[in-house]
Amino acid sequence: MSSLFRASKILNSRKIQPNILSNNYKPGRLDSTPFLSSILGWTQTAFFASHAKENPSIDLNLFPSDKIRNFSIIAHVDHGKSTLADRLLELTGTIRKGHGQPQYLDKLQVERERGITVKAQTATMFHKHNFLGTETNFLLNLIDTPGHVDFSYEVSRSLKACQGVLLVVDAAQGVQAQTVANFYLAFEANLAIVPVINKIDQPTADPDRVKEQLKSMFDLDPDEALLTSAKTGLGLEHVLPAVIKRIPPPPGESTSPLRMLLLDSYYDEYRGVICHVAVVDGALRKGEKVASAATGQSYEVTDVGIMHPELIQTGILLTGQVGYIVSGMRSTKEARVGDTLYHTKIPVEPLPGFKPVKHMVFSGVYPADGSDFEALNNAIERLTCNDASVSVAKESSTALGLGFRCGFLGLLHMDVFHQRLEQEYGTHVISTVPTVPYIFEYSDGSKVHIQNPALLPSNPKQRITACWEPTVTATIITPSEYVGSIITLCAERRGEQLEYSFIDSQRAFMKYRLPLREVVVDFYNELKSITSGYASFDYEESDYKASDLVKLDILLNGQPVDAMATIVHRLKAPRVGRELVDKLKKFIDRQMFEIIIQAAIGSKVIARETVSAMRKNVLAKCYGGDVSRKRKLLEKQKEGKKRMKRVGSVDIPQEAFHELLKVS
Repeated sequence: MSSLFRASKILNSRKIQPNILSNNYKPGRLDSTPFLSSILGWTQTAFFASHAKENPSIDLNLFPSDKIRNFSIIAHVDHGKSTLADRLLELTGTIRKGHGQPQYLDKLQVERERGITVKAQTATMFHKHNFLGTETNFLLNLIDTPGHVDFSYEVSRSLKACQGVLLVVDAAQGVQAQTVANFYLAFEANLAIVPVINKIDQPTADPDRVKEQLKSMFDLDPDEALLTSAKTGLGLEHVLPAVIKRIPPPPGESTSPLRMLLLDSYYDEYRGVICHVAVVDGALRKGEKVASAATGQSYEVTDVGIMHPELIQTGILLTGQVGYIVSGMRSTKEARVGDTLYHTKIPVEPLPGFKPVKHMVFSGVYPADGSDFEALNNAIERLTCNDASVSVAKESSTALGLGFRCGFLGLLHMDVFHQRLEQEYGTHVISTVPTVPYIFEYSDGSKVHIQNPALLPSNPKQRITACWEPTVTATIITPSEYVGSIITLCAERRGEQLEYSFIDSQRAFMKYRLPLREVVVDFYNELKSITSGYASFDYEESDYKASDLVKLDILLNGQPVDAMATIVHRLKAPRVGRELVDKLKKFIDRQMFEIIIQAAIGSKVIARETVSAMRKNVLAKCYGGDVSRKRKLLEKQKEGKKRMKRVGSVDIPQEAFHELLKVS
C-alpha cells in the first residue's frame, strides 16, 4: 500500500477533508499541516508542501489583454485596505464568505500580531460583468499593499505591475499623510486613480468633507468617488465595475518576444525560489527555458500558474497576466527583484525595473550565541529573498563577535525584520543602536561614507573639515489645535519649515525638512503623544545637509564598546552622553570590582557614572585587636579588586541595547 493511499484512508477515518488541508496550506511552512506531519512523516509532508493545486477549469487562453485589469489598493495605515481586499475576494467567489481568517492576504505572523500589512500580496479573481452590452468574463489581478511609510518600497514595486489603483480614504479621518504620499506614487507612475471613501457606516463619517479634501489636494472629481463600507458590504457592488470601466487593460504585445518583470520572490523548502512575475510581452509555458537579464543564467520553468489566492497551476501565463513561476533557482541571490526574464536565445531590451532603494537606517545584527553565526547567516539569506529592501554586509565587533550590518527603510522595518528572523527561523539576535549614513571630509580632501560609527576614528590623523548628514522632507497632517506643539517639536529636532497651509477649517498641512537621525528614533512616537494620536506623518528622502557632527564613544573601565558608538550633533552630545551613561548604569549588573561608565568625544570625557563594587565585609570576624590588623585586611581587599578590574569583563545585557534606541 502506498504512503499516499494510507494517508487518504487515515484522513477519511478522521473525517478530515482534503480541501481543509489545501486551504490551510502556507508555502514553505511545515507547521501548517501538523496532523499530516505526524501521520506520514517528513516525506509525505514534503509531498503536500511542495505541490501547488491544479484547477483544470481555469483556462487563461480565454483572457486576452483587453479582458485583464491589474490594480492595487493604496491607502494610509488602517483605512481598510485589507478588509476591502477580503470583500472583493468574497464577491468574486475566490474565497468563501466567512472562510478563513480576516485580512486573508496578510499571511505573515508578524502582520497578524501587529495588525498591519508588511508584504504586498497578489490574488487573481475572475468576475463576470456586463461590458458594452455583453456578459463578459474578466481576469482581475488585485495587489494589496502596505500603508506604513517604512514599506513604501513594497508599494512602488506593486504599482509597476498595475495600470490603476483604488485610493482608499477613511470617511471619518479623511486624507492623511500617507494618503498624500501614495497618491503621488500612483500619479508619477501615470496610473488611473479610482477614489474610494471607506467606513461610511461609522457614526463620525463625513463623506462630503472627504470629497472636498480629494478635490482640493488631488484635483479628483468628487462625483467619481465611491462610497463604501468594507465591514458591512455597503456600496461594494460598484467597486469592480468601476475597476473594469476606469482602469485600462495592460498595454503589452502578445506577438512580441517574452518579457517578464520579477516582482517578488520567496523561498520554499522543497521547490527552491518561487518568483512572482508580471508578463509584459509575449507568453510563457511550462517547460520553456528563460534567462535572467541581470545574471545571464538560464533556467527551465518547471511550474507556472496564478495566485487564486493560493498557488494554482495553469501551465501558461499570457501577456498582461500576473502569476508565479518555479524555475529551479536554489540560491536566493539569483532572484533579483526588478529583473527582466526572457526566453533563452531570444534577447530583449530589459525593463526599467525599480528605482534603487535608499536605506535610511543601519544597525548591526549579531547572534545572541556566537556559535549560531552560520544559522543566522542562512536565515538572513532566505529572509532577504523575501524582503529585497534590506541590505546586508558582514562585519565583526570586539564586543559582539561576527555579525551583519543591515540597512533598513526605517525603525518599524528594522523591528519587523528582527521579529520575522525570530518567528520564522528561530534565531535569537542582538541588535545595535541604529544609525544613519553620514559623509565626512578630511583636511586632505578625502571623503568617507560612514554607516557604522565604530569605523570612524575617535582621534583621526587627519582633521575633519566638514560633515554632512541625510535629511528627509516630512509631511504632517494635524488638527489645527496642535500646530503650536508640532512647530516646537520640529524646532527641537533641528527642522526647517517648508510649507504650512490648511486643508479645511479643522486640519493643517505642514511640510518640514528634518535631519534623518532626528526622525528615525522616536520622532513619530513624540508626534503621536503631543497630538493625542490625531496627527499623521510621512517622509521621503531629501538631500544631504552640512552639519556639525561628532562621534560619541561609550567606555567601560576605559575600554570603548564599539557596538555602542554613535554619531550626534555637537550641541546635543552632552545631553545624549548623560542619558546614555544613566541608562547603562541601570542595566549593567554589579561585579566584584568597580565599573566606570563614560561617554567621550575623542579624548574628552563629557559624562560619567560609576557602578560600585560588591563588597565583602572582611572585618566581620575582627572583634578586637590592634587597628593595624583591620587596615591590613582592607588594603589586601583593595589590591585584589584592582587585579580583578584589570582582568574582569563586563556583560552588557540585550535590554541595554533596546533602551539605547530610545535616546535621540
